[in-house]
Amino acid sequence: MCRWLAYTGGPILMSELLIKPKHNLIHQSIHAKEQRFPVNGDGYGLGWYDKQPYPGLFRSIRPAWNDMNLHNLASHIESPLFMSHVRASSLAPVQETNCHPFRYNTWLFMHNGQIAQFEFLRQKLLSLISPEYFNDLYGSTDSEVMFYLALTYGLEENVTSAISKMVKVIKSEGMKVNVSGDLWMSLAISDGKSLWGFRYGSVDSGPSLYISPSVEELSRLNPNIEDKFGDFAACLVSEPIGNYQETWREVPDNSVIEIRDENITINSFIVA
Repeated sequence: MCRWLAYTGGPILMSELLIKPKHNLIHQSIHAKEQRFPVNGDGYGLGWYDKQPYPGLFRSIRPAWNDMNLHNLASHIESPLFMSHVRASSLAPVQETNCHPFRYNTWLFMHNGQIAQFEFLRQKLLSLISPEYFNDLYGSTDSEVMFYLALTYGLEENVTSAISKMVKVIKSEGMKVNVSGDLWMSLAISDGKSLWGFRYGSVDSGPSLYISPSVEELSRLNPNIEDKFGDFAACLVSEPIGNYQETWREVPDNSVIEIRDENITINSFIVA
């Protein structure tokens, strides 16, 4: 299992969330609390939006806790919407193309979880990816396959519908070859304007997912918060960070959260 963070709000330096807070993402890369094994040392990645038409992307196979490049980048990149991920590999090898986030045009995608018995489904699932997207797939993870299947099923038009169809197809293809097709996922997805988070498990609970307290809530505990983040900011994480971890809200299992135009909505995620 991996750990990730996604932020949207007023422009801030990435270091404000990735480095400075208590139990930050770099700390979680070696001391994660809410997973079976605490170490996520198989690479990391940064994805961010700025004034350029497409998001920036940096990925490395080095452990996040032992790479000064990450500190230097996070201390200089300012963005109103960014993502970061620290990886714990399962079956796929440790290589840059297997590190998250994954990017297609204006879209960024991160995943924590797995497709059960993916090795028996990989060939078939790859064959279902539309040719217009297939040549942009460079790695060998189940996560990237999920992303390109979602694109194939209309992610650019309707995110929730595409993710639902992706899950349904994976489970269906699993049944055809007599494997479970079960999957577990917490996802972060963005087109640079909105941010979506999914928590889902076809069996048992999906991987942990939390949303930050509002700026208004935090300002009661620390009046200086508004000076840093402005009137609105929201952060999705695998594990709470900072000094007020008890104020983070757990996203319910089998839910989708959408953050758009400073509005936050949480709905049930249904695989139709």
